[in-house]
Amino acid sequence: MHPNYSMMGFTLWTLLASSLAVAQVFDLSELQWTLKNQNGSIVVPGSLPSQAHLDLFEAGIINDPLLGINEFTERWVINDNWTYTADLTPFTQTYQSDASGKTLLVFYGIDTIANITFAGYPVAWVNNQFRRYTYDVSDYLSSPTGEDNNLTIALESAWYYGLNVSMRPDAEYFPTTPIVSTQYNFEYPNVRVWIRKINDDFGWDWGPAFVPSGVYKPAYLVTLSESELRYPTSDVTSCPVASRSVFLDETSLDIYKYGQNSSVAPDQSADWIINVTFGIRSIKSFEKPTVTLSIPELKLTSEPLILGPIPANADENIYLGVNWSIPDSIPERWYPIDLGDPKLYNLTVTLDPSPSQGDGSSAESITQTIMTGFRTIQLLQTPYSEGEIASRGITPGDQWHFAINGKAFYSKGTNIIPFDPFYSRIKPEAVRWVLESAVKSGQNMLRVWGGGIYQPSDAATDGGLYTFYSLCDELGILAWSELIFSDSVAPINDFLLESIEPEVRQNVRRVNRHPSNVQWAGGNEIEAIVMAANASLANGTYYLDEFVYMFQDYLHDIVLSETNSVPYTDCSTTRGVLSLDPYVLRFLNGTPGYIYGNTERYNYNASEAFDLTTYPVARFVNEFGFHSMPSFYSWKEVLENPEDYAFNSSVVMSRDHHPPAGNLSWPNPNAPQGQYQMTSAVELWLPTPGTSDLNQTFAQWCWSTQLFQSMNMVAEIAWYRRGAGLGENNLGSLVWQLNDIWQGVSWSAIEYSGRWKVLQYGMATVYSPVIINPFWFPGNESLTILATSDRWETVNGTAQLTWYDWSGNTIKSMTTPFSIPTLNNSLIYEGIGLDAILPFGYNAKDVWLLMNVTATVDNKLVTSESYFTPVSLAYSNLVDPQIAVIAGDNYTFTLSAKGGVGAWTWLDHPSGTVGYFLDPTTGLPSNGYYLIPGIDRTVQFISNIELATVQSPDPADFVVRSLWNNTHI
Repeated sequence: MHPNYSMMGFTLWTLLASSLAVAQVFDLSELQWTLKNQNGSIVVPGSLPSQAHLDLFEAGIINDPLLGINEFTERWVINDNWTYTADLTPFTQTYQSDASGKTLLVFYGIDTIANITFAGYPVAWVNNQFRRYTYDVSDYLSSPTGEDNNLTIALESAWYYGLNVSMRPDAEYFPTTPIVSTQYNFEYPNVRVWIRKINDDFGWDWGPAFVPSGVYKPAYLVTLSESELRYPTSDVTSCPVASRSVFLDETSLDIYKYGQNSSVAPDQSADWIINVTFGIRSIKSFEKPTVTLSIPELKLTSEPLILGPIPANADENIYLGVNWSIPDSIPERWYPIDLGDPKLYNLTVTLDPSPSQGDGSSAESITQTIMTGFRTIQLLQTPYSEGEIASRGITPGDQWHFAINGKAFYSKGTNIIPFDPFYSRIKPEAVRWVLESAVKSGQNMLRVWGGGIYQPSDAATDGGLYTFYSLCDELGILAWSELIFSDSVAPINDFLLESIEPEVRQNVRRVNRHPSNVQWAGGNEIEAIVMAANASLANGTYYLDEFVYMFQDYLHDIVLSETNSVPYTDCSTTRGVLSLDPYVLRFLNGTPGYIYGNTERYNYNASEAFDLTTYPVARFVNEFGFHSMPSFYSWKEVLENPEDYAFNSSVVMSRDHHPPAGNLSWPNPNAPQGQYQMTSAVELWLPTPGTSDLNQTFAQWCWSTQLFQSMNMVAEIAWYRRGAGLGENNLGSLVWQLNDIWQGVSWSAIEYSGRWKVLQYGMATVYSPVIINPFWFPGNESLTILATSDRWETVNGTAQLTWYDWSGNTIKSMTTPFSIPTLNNSLIYEGIGLDAILPFGYNAKDVWLLMNVTATVDNKLVTSESYFTPVSLAYSNLVDPQIAVIAGDNYTFTLSAKGGVGAWTWLDHPSGTVGYFLDPTTGLPSNGYYLIPGIDRTVQFISNIELATVQSPDPADFVVRSLWNNTHI
């Protein structure tokens, strides 16, 4: 946990009461746990929070699940049932019976199917990983069954449970045809729709399938009492939150404008409404409780606000709330980091169940300090007006973009997947590194993918274990949130719906407080599935109707009953709406030629990677990507034998899950297709790796797949950003994906260890506020070069275009000033006919174009560059760059090309190190560039000491490479 809590954005809980007035909280991690399998042949020490694989690994029963082919060899763990048991004696030996008292058993996360037994009594059967569960176990404490004084969590194999449910006579059938699949399978088939569990636990095309089970978040015993008896307690300073008689199971904070809701645009001058809603359990009734709110930084304090009577009820939550209105002009607004200051305030919330007549709070009062911010966020989906179409040249159709504090902006970012296959071992510092890396690369939005997990607020709230949303608040990153439904039609089933409703309500209420949250989407990529089913299946309307019920109506109504501050959309990729109130989806209702909704792009035909005519012309592109290998250094973390270090070795290919097997076949029979896609991409666009050094060849192959991935994604991002100034008015591009879940083939920009891929540096360039890029159309041999800005103000600057040969000689250069309007482009160059575009007398294989821009943005000088090669680099006449590297102080390195141009010069940091390279002059990330003779580059390696296992690497272990090394030692 970071020592500076306020900077981390953690929710801070302070109980302002005497010690006798505070509930006694016992952390169940302090019990001695055991883990055993179904038949008792394996009994090992367990822990909490944890998951069975991790405790088996700790006990030496299995090896590291991520090593080698252990995803396959350790499948037996998934097939067994596992039971966690702990003797309650450390708690019960000092427990004192109290007729007025209640002891609550609180679980913040159980993964997933489990029977809970307390002192021999059955407490509950649970089936939802994403819910918080609270049970009254008071009656069981005084009279345990026989000799049983244990707390037992008996976990059923999620795989076998899913199979059993899917074979019920009332289970829906989800057909798969050559045209449409209503349920996409990756590894463990046909079960994930029946279980409220992380979808990718059952496999995905970028990760393993471990189907873990366990109590993966903290759990507690909370004892409430009217008396002053002391109960066993432990050192718990964060959660749960309670006074002697009152337990706050939830505190929801929603800040919005007066009159605002999902279908009514906020009046930017209206008062702010601060809504605080509590989920309360109490052993006493209180007639006139009050809530006092204050913002110390603004010297604002509310009058005591009447909450409403609190009944004596510890069995279920009672929801009560208050509103506080403050003028618009008082607080500063929260903005994403690239558009302003992510301003946060400490909101102090004091609930006093029994306010005294005099000054001060009663002994039962509970005070929480919640860090939050003031902003409005809109998702604009209504039609463009005729005036905008005429004056701005916008293609008719609907808007689809976000507005922060009333102003449209360009969303630049990536998609987030779970940070580890095993949630309970995720390192807070690893998550912070990924999010900080997003900021360093110019991103302002992360999409929390709907096939993973509801990301936590912080390490304390609801047992989060690490910080996500509060860190987004602090760093100024917008977070697009999704409900956990992905790539399958969702069955409409009573026992699922009764679990889904509290799941959604709990998570929406928890996330409300975070100004970084921009929306709730109902799920991932499902709308297109049901549209295809409706078009191609005889009973397709059945699946479309189910989708409408679940995602247009049911989930929409639940989400918007819990928040006024953020919008809801049915799906990550959608055709948009016909109406917001009532909420009616568009589907195929539209006018040909008009643009609706948002879109995504995946094209694994590498010959079309840079064919701009294959790129979508869209309002917003929320997914697009191409897969690549992890680096040689990441492979070293998991490969066990020398023969494994080859591009198509059996172990390497076993960790390529694209396209997925769709079943338990191992190794993935479809891996050769995914491998070929990467291979053909490299062979088409880069020199084919092949040297006498097998390890170098493997390393160059891995790096070359990353380089192609970056080149492809940068080209797409430039195209989408260009669209901001064209008819599509494109205002968003989110790359698939930012982070990795293991060391294997994936679409990530950052490897599992935290090492940046080439794409991460590529995004740092193309997500710069002002960029310059070429747009080449080989069909008519036309080249357009545009400078593009995502700023709200007009940007003035200078562009320079310089032709070089591969020896590094300057052929010709031109400089031109430009002025870019708001969210628009400026034409720098336009030419038709390759012979006319090239320098006179030069062959296309012998030359390349360097493009630079320099501009003033926010009173700072910004620069950016890009490159245009008239032919594929696979056919360019590269010259040995003879790169020299001189190491200086503090891990600075000066790179010089003593021969020709070093195309895509790259510096690798050694194994065991985590960090990135920056340009000390600009302070911006710098790696993967054209190194020109006579123009040296100096970079500095900035290490992440918290994640690195090697703290003081030898500068001699840093490795330089370029495309020349694909074919030369």
